[in-house]
Amino acid sequence: MSHTPAPPETAREAQKAKTRRALLDAGLRLLEHQSLSSLGLREVTRVVGVAPAAFYRHFRDMGDLGVALVEESLGSLHGVVREILAGPADEDARIDRTVTVIARYVREHPMHIRFVVRERHGGVPAVRAAIGEELDRFAGEVADALTADEVSDGWSAQDMRMLGELFVDHMVMTASAFLDATLGEGPDETSVAGTARRQLQLISLGRRHWQAGD
Repeated sequence: MSHTPAPPETAREAQKAKTRRALLDAGLRLLEHQSLSSLGLREVTRVVGVAPAAFYRHFRDMGDLGVALVEESLGSLHGVVREILAGPADEDARIDRTVTVIARYVREHPMHIRFVVRERHGGVPAVRAAIGEELDRFAGEVADALTADEVSDGWSAQDMRMLGELFVDHMVMTASAFLDATLGEGPDETSVAGTARRQLQLISLGRRHWQAGD
């Protein structure tokens, strides 16, 4: 059976996508030990084995590459958030599910979590903004889901938004603690999980006793 070569345009597009993927992977690896603001374009292209000029076929600058990494790092987290919220609304079950799912995600994506945690307050404005926008989206998704809980009856949209932001901040903090545990820094995973559960129980207790206008 004869093999029909791929059309030239398809081959070029495939090579372009491969190079873009290589640049993202190289950037993520290099950012394991430094911040984006200190990473040079030439360092990334050297790892990939392409000329610096080739970088600009894929990204405007290093900030643009960083924004792409934010989209990649946090984009898949929307599925994680949905997994946490989709199960039974029983508070203890949801707390266990939250901690378990976050721990699993950190084990599967340590470099992405490290990048987000470091760059959330880093020196590249476009990346800080991109992370903030994604976390805002998470807060909105969480607030919308928790509005359906019976305990949320009578809550204002503003208070629900505050609750969503509180859960998202806790998720990021917990992910960071799990990451440290995988690196042998700070408390181990069991301790991190126990602390995260107690903190969520405290949030849950406060939520049951919150009065609108307090």
